[in-house]
Amino acid sequence: MPLIHPLTYEEASLPARAEYEKQIAEHGRMTNMKMTLGHSWPALRALMEWYPLRDEVTAFLGERLTTIFAHAISTQADCLVCSTYFRRAMTDAGEDPENFGLDAWDETIVEYGRQLVRDPHQVSDDLHARLATHLRPEQIVALTAFACIMIATNIFNDALRVELDEYLEPYRKQPSV
Repeated sequence: MPLIHPLTYEEASLPARAEYEKQIAEHGRMTNMKMTLGHSWPALRALMEWYPLRDEVTAFLGERLTTIFAHAISTQADCLVCSTYFRRAMTDAGEDPENFGLDAWDETIVEYGRQLVRDPHQVSDDLHARLATHLRPEQIVALTAFACIMIATNIFNDALRVELDEYLEPYRKQPSV
């Protein structure tokens, strides 16, 4: 049960309504997370910066690795909403979210995302050096900022018990037997 109910379009402020319209036009829906964020226009606006950062990161990592990075963060954070969202993205792209082949570079990106969730103080010099062999400083900054917003969305969803959107239910990870 969510701690704060998601706002409908009619309940939202005028700036939030404009964002609702933009999200529906660009993404086809307003999720429970976004409608919950609708209670605070600055909060909604801040977390929607995820999209421009994702686009910037996708330009140098590619769609697949950007999705894998966000999935690694969300699974490490154990966020049902976000991890399921990225399971859907991977599944719809033909990937098996339980077993996708990663090369050494992919593993580095996954390791970085997971480490940022576990303890950003412990990003090793070795891990940073591996990132720096493929990425310029501005790309590492964008990747890290993208991870920060990804972590923030995980925390937001979990802290307020945002419910999994119905369209994501078929992609939900099934418990191990």
